[in-house]
Amino acid sequence: MATSPSAALTGAAPDALDRAATAAAVAQARAAVDVRELTDIPALTSAARLFANIWNTDRPPLNSDVMRALAHAGNYVVGAFDGEELLGASVAFLGLRQGPMLHSHISGVRASAQGRSIGFALKLHQRAWALGRGIENITWTFDPLIRRNAYFNLVKLGARATEYLTDFYGDMSDGINQGQHSDRLHLTWPLLAPHVIDLLDAMPSRRPAQPDAAAHAEPRLVQGPNGSPEPHPTNAHAQLCWIPPDIEALRRTDPAGAAHWRLALRTALTGALAAGYAIRTCTRSGHYLLTRRNPS
Repeated sequence: MATSPSAALTGAAPDALDRAATAAAVAQARAAVDVRELTDIPALTSAARLFANIWNTDRPPLNSDVMRALAHAGNYVVGAFDGEELLGASVAFLGLRQGPMLHSHISGVRASAQGRSIGFALKLHQRAWALGRGIENITWTFDPLIRRNAYFNLVKLGARATEYLTDFYGDMSDGINQGQHSDRLHLTWPLLAPHVIDLLDAMPSRRPAQPDAAAHAEPRLVQGPNGSPEPHPTNAHAQLCWIPPDIEALRRTDPAGAAHWRLALRTALTGALAAGYAIRTCTRSGHYLLTRRNPS
């Protein structure tokens, strides 16, 4: 008799589903939202409007008809509600690039609801949803120049940067991405990896302390005296690439300077990855920490 994906997962890790579901429920309670799947046209239309508002565009980055098809096919289409008010939404679809995985395509939270950890609640719900269907990896992309997202993805969630994608989406016309190259870091979130379980499912008192892993690293990319990027070629085992604290503000006030940072960070990270380094984390001081994959 065939075994369902969720049953197979439960057999391999008896408490994984319960722990993930509990962590997701706690995150929703702390954010004061209820995350639930969207299936009907009015709810999906509201999600499309929310995305259009977040991305500052008249044309939603994902239409309700596409979300309707994705939801009907069994993919992940959810909203985060405070009562009946939609404050956030997330859409992910199934993929087979490196075995079965869930690719999180778009997630967003209304500006007025920022600071409530709704994004964190959405990701933990997504993790529990995936594990309940026997999926052990979630992937997504993000702009490597947005420091807060780098810290959220690599530190708070424990995702791993796996690939630098140059101008991944081509030219984009929304209010956030217009007029710049759409470089992205590709992430893989191994949902049952020990470090992810310890980070998300353990009690706060049991969570491991975050050591200053960058203490002995050498700079590869820094901010120069005039605020411009300044590369520092190095072959050190551990290296640091600085990220501007608010690239979105810089794009508004100094588009040329922001474009300079895009090319500088692209050169630094792609060069390091090609030379055998891996992006390990994002430090509290706003640096990517890279180390050699196979130290000699």
